Amino acid sequence: MKAPIAVALDAPDAETAARWAQAVTPHVAVVKVGLELFCRVGPSVVKSVRGASGTELFLDLKLHDIPATVAGAVRSVARLRPAYLTVHAVGGPSMVRSAVEAADGITIAAVTVLTSADEATLDAVGLAGPSLDAVRRLSVLAVGAGAGAIVCSPHEVAAVRAEVGPDIVLITPGVRPAGAAAQDQARVATPEQALRDGADLLVIGRPITGASDPGAAAARIAAGLGRA
Repeated sequence: MKAPIAVALDAPDAETAARWAQAVTPHVAVVKVGLELFCRVGPSVVKSVRGASGTELFLDLKLHDIPATVAGAVRSVARLRPAYLTVHAVGGPSMVRSAVEAADGITIAAVTVLTSADEATLDAVGLAGPSLDAVRRLSVLAVGAGAGAIVCSPHEVAAVRAEVGPDIVLITPGVRPAGAAAQDQARVATPEQALRDGADLLVIGRPITGASDPGAAAARIAAGLGRA
């Protein structure tokens, strides 16, 4: 079985993204296309990274607008058939519900608090913290509006699992193998710890794509998860 990892293909161009995808898809379940790559290349990048592998696609656009606009955006990308599509939970229940209703078989994943945000950031933007409480509130809100997945950091995943139950997919960015630099992530954990705490899908980018051999890096992390 492939490892429950979504490799973040934060590449400078479609060719690099496709090369990374080809290298990692024997080992991981999902490849993730984020906002920067999607805006730079356009929808055609999906075909480039998906190839013939059959690996699922996570389209991480973090949509956040009025409900009608978000619904329209969801319908626009539905033809790309991603397994997951992200919206921001802070858009509120009406926005999340509109995304779900427009999703046509796509799992809407609600982003709670970005893993780059710390307590000072929450205070600055006026989001009542601490981060654990904010994430729990947003998770309950989003699931109540129909979201099938929640995006939260490894630090909150156990608490979110307790709130939303076993049927919601929990996606955790901010995952770093032991010894890897945290870089711009404020709330991180190892892959093994994130899975033990209740995560279903681990988002890992630079520890894999920044390696000299992304395929080998993905294989090592997948093997570690298998042993764990």
